[in-house]
Amino acid sequence: ELGWISKVYVNRPAVVRHAEQIKKWKTVKGNWQAAWLLKAVTCIDLTTLSGDDTPSNVQRLCFKAKHPIREDLLKALDMHDKGITVGAVCVYPARVSDAVNTLKAAGCNIPVASVAAGFPSGQTPLETKLAEIRLAVEYGAREIDIVISRSLVLTGQWEGLYEEIRLCRAACGEAHMKTILATGELGSLANVYKASMIAMMAGSDFIKTSTGKEVENATFPVGIVMMRAIQEYYWQTGYKVGFKPAGGIRTAKEAVTWLMLVKEELGVEWLTPELFRLGASSLLGDIEQQIFYHVTGTYALQHELAMA
Repeated sequence: ELGWISKVYVNRPAVVRHAEQIKKWKTVKGNWQAAWLLKAVTCIDLTTLSGDDTPSNVQRLCFKAKHPIREDLLKALDMHDKGITVGAVCVYPARVSDAVNTLKAAGCNIPVASVAAGFPSGQTPLETKLAEIRLAVEYGAREIDIVISRSLVLTGQWEGLYEEIRLCRAACGEAHMKTILATGELGSLANVYKASMIAMMAGSDFIKTSTGKEVENATFPVGIVMMRAIQEYYWQTGYKVGFKPAGGIRTAKEAVTWLMLVKEELGVEWLTPELFRLGASSLLGDIEQQIFYHVTGTYALQHELAMA
């Protein structure tokens, strides 16, 4: 529906002003803070996307995914029997089997997500992208994080972008598809809005801000614009699409602020792992540190918390 995007206008100064106000929001304290942080944990895609990933560090990541917060801390909060785990484990396609086998052996149903489709640049032929997606699904990935070709956005080839994402959606089969827009490389907030709408029209289950490899990753202005697009799409179609900010989210305070923003823009219904994820590799460590402080009144020493 090109008519939906042909007259898009984004009031950038207003979006930036709103984003600056968000940074000044007062964070919650005490038990409320602990509750929000545990909610954030359940929405994390615990990620390792390094060139030196090995089966052993993926196994360690999977163990941390199943036990994200120390058991004694959860008992102190009376949350030890609530089955708190992260939302998913995210790895490269070559490491999917390692993650699937580890989680299966641990008797855990945490989904494995895989980046694909020429991640992170998107500069590979479409046939290669589709083959990579199919292989990741074959290896056992239940979620696929694809990345779009930024050139299609920058040159205004909206039908071409739609077709590319549609074919990726078909290649995913039963797996959920998160579409990474790489917003830091799209040139304008209007392009972010248009790309968001096209991605949803083509069947994306989630839209995601960044690969984490760009110079600019998840920022509040692009988050606001993407959530407004999700809201518009929901009004038009009745279909709820998930949102995933990723890249540069490292502190517990940032995680809570993103949760609060989602609650304000989209509503409480989106505050579930089915509709909201946080893409992060180091965030969980800071969240566990803050929960440790809430329970004990002191910050943990280096050796007291397992590495995330």
